[in-house]
Amino acid sequence: MSGHSKWANIKNKKEKTDFQRGKIFTKIGREIAIAVKEGGADPLNNSRLRDVIAKAKANNMPNDNITRSIKKAAGELGSVNYEEITYEGYGPGGTAIIFDVVTDNRNRTAAELRHIFDKSGGSLGSAGCVSWMFDRKGVIVIELSASVDEDDLMMRALEAGALDFVPVDDAYEIYTDPADFSAVREALEQQGLSFISAEIQMIPQNTIEIDDPETAEKINKLLERLEDNDDVNEVYHNALLPEE
Repeated sequence: MSGHSKWANIKNKKEKTDFQRGKIFTKIGREIAIAVKEGGADPLNNSRLRDVIAKAKANNMPNDNITRSIKKAAGELGSVNYEEITYEGYGPGGTAIIFDVVTDNRNRTAAELRHIFDKSGGSLGSAGCVSWMFDRKGVIVIELSASVDEDDLMMRALEAGALDFVPVDDAYEIYTDPADFSAVREALEQQGLSFISAEIQMIPQNTIEIDDPETAEKINKLLERLEDNDDVNEVYHNALLPEE
């Protein structure tokens, strides 16, 4: 999930198998648990929970799963204690990688992640080693449609408080300040717009173009191993790979 073309990454996600989609639902369920722990189980009084629910719906997570995850997090169905951790590291070719983890066992997760980096020719770094190369922004993606006029959508997004509006391929990417993300998303949602994706992301300030096929393959392997790890929620990097 590179961040420099959010729509391209979403299209790849939509091609996942049922098993992989199940893993995505499990990871979103953990995000729901964190949100409920922080602000309670009522979405009306918990903007972060509303954001995660919007993300769940954009990923076609069934309403029953969402409700069950909220109840479980609230202790109605038995709960698990999760914590959020952000890890940073270096991939092959000097690429910067930052990723969010939700885990119930910090030591187990750290050992697994270190093994993934060592096996893939990278190195897990200390906090802050690469985060300065990224900007935290809200990213809302809306699919291009005959019913959505580009100029009108841009004006609506900017009036709602968005920082930027970028047409890409067959979608529009709307960028916000993290503090304004919920308000912008909800304003657009109330206007009847639906989203392919609506999340807070880490966007690389600059990218590194990877021309060497062997290095590109190593980076892809590392990213795949991270994304396949049950505790890793989102992965961001600054590599511009050949297929991108």
